Amino acid sequence: MVKRVFDFVYKEVRGLHQAAFVLALFAFGSQVLAVVRDRLLAHSFGAGTELDLYYAAFRIPDLLYVLFASVLSVYVLLPFVNRFTAKDGPKAGGRVLSQVFSLFLIIYASVALVLMFAAPVYLPMLFPGLAEDMSTLVLLAQILLLQPFLLGLSSLCGVVTQMSQRFILYAISPLLYNIGIIVGIIFFYPIFGLPGLVVGVVLGALGHFGVQLPFVFRSDYKFSLTSSFDWPLIKEVLFVSVPRAFTLSVSQLVLLVLVGMATVMTAGSVSVFQFAYNLQSVPLAIIGMSYSVAAFPTLSILYAQKDQQGFNVQLLTALRHIIFWSVPIIGLVIVLRAQIVRVLLGSGAFDWGDTRLTAAVLAVFILSLTAESILLLLTRAFYACGRTFIPLWIAATSAAVAIFLAGVFREVYRTHSVIQDTVARWLRLEDVTGTEILVLIAAFVIGQLLQLSLMIFVSRNVFVIRYRSLLVLFTQALIATLAGAGAAYGTLSFIVNGINQETFVGILLQGAAAGIVGLGVVVFVYWFLKAPELGELYRSFRGKLQKSAVVAPQSDTL
Repeated sequence: MVKRVFDFVYKEVRGLHQAAFVLALFAFGSQVLAVVRDRLLAHSFGAGTELDLYYAAFRIPDLLYVLFASVLSVYVLLPFVNRFTAKDGPKAGGRVLSQVFSLFLIIYASVALVLMFAAPVYLPMLFPGLAEDMSTLVLLAQILLLQPFLLGLSSLCGVVTQMSQRFILYAISPLLYNIGIIVGIIFFYPIFGLPGLVVGVVLGALGHFGVQLPFVFRSDYKFSLTSSFDWPLIKEVLFVSVPRAFTLSVSQLVLLVLVGMATVMTAGSVSVFQFAYNLQSVPLAIIGMSYSVAAFPTLSILYAQKDQQGFNVQLLTALRHIIFWSVPIIGLVIVLRAQIVRVLLGSGAFDWGDTRLTAAVLAVFILSLTAESILLLLTRAFYACGRTFIPLWIAATSAAVAIFLAGVFREVYRTHSVIQDTVARWLRLEDVTGTEILVLIAAFVIGQLLQLSLMIFVSRNVFVIRYRSLLVLFTQALIATLAGAGAAYGTLSFIVNGINQETFVGILLQGAAAGIVGLGVVVFVYWFLKAPELGELYRSFRGKLQKSAVVAPQSDTL
């Protein structure tokens, strides 16, 4: 039985459709486990000081992971490994990975040791509101410094497993990561307290890395420590990866500052911030990340072929579909925010007050969905053109503005009770404490909108592209959103008396019914307005069904 499991995990998967199915299936499983993870955390702790400490401890390790993972990314290293493999065989590709591994080990170990010993100095400055529990925060952050190291090693292993078509092995790693965290919540926390919780995170990262290690050891691409470096090659890798690393780290720096500000607010503010951020990240990953990743290879090829017209058509097509999907989702999430949060997080220590505040924060966060999704695409468009520094300075500028506004908004909100009462009334938070966290989210959203404005302005000149054609679609999307959100709200009001809102099933049924009605109205309005994107999606889906009928027999050869 065990042998059959290992044979399945290490099975070679060839063919685009089979690989895509495997990745999609395991990605869905990982999202399910992530929801289970967050629900267990909410159930066990609610929005309080313990969870604030837990989430604050992640900020420095997450920043390190973004910085180093950009260098160790499959998308960065794969072209270099392929180039040397094509020239001198797999062992030459392994030598490329060995050089990167050795440098990563030396540099990360040095940085992590400095941060570990200096943690009692810099953490009180970053998170002043957690001063009473600073010794616990220091310990959690020190333990979590192991996480970026293990995930970085897993990224290197991912280059080998993807090149070898071991997509099941590659896709199972995120599942093990979330399972490790769940084990920490259920088994380690009751014994060791909060340190046991982060030990579960490290255990998950170890599983993320370790499940790929046996295959890598047996592979021709296996890597090891080396003292021989091809410095021109290292320079090439860094030239590609460093601007990307800095651009990605800017958003982590903003989150670091905002979480630091949240620690001096009501206890639980960091937890509410993180829960809402995680929920908003789901549609962002499904829409923004999917279209940007799918468009990137074609954009790169078209730019290399100097086909600017084709490049712009591809970019506009992806932009149209991002707007088509993301704008209505904003409206539906705002209307259904309480049902979403209550169903996914509402149990145990996570009470109704936590639900209402998290739902309000989610409603503000989701306003940036379209902007963030478009930014993911435009950033990759600049990367496809080799303009890696443009997204960096734009991100840095908007980040500075967001942080400045966060400080201003916090002071204005704190000293003006009229604004507090107005916000509480609009978002139905009259008897809920901790509403000051909303000003930080507002500053974040404005920063994203500014970043989008700058990116559009610059891209118009760089790509010689006109976005005016998107105005018609945006108008259609706005009409569909208002209609769908109104229908969802009406459905909630209509069935509120027939559903027991004190039970999980009742809230789920209420939210699901309103969501289905709202989504149906959105589709109907798009059809009525003759939005071409609806027809494109139908033809694409129909084509996939027809094509899948042809490739289905290939599954017998797996």
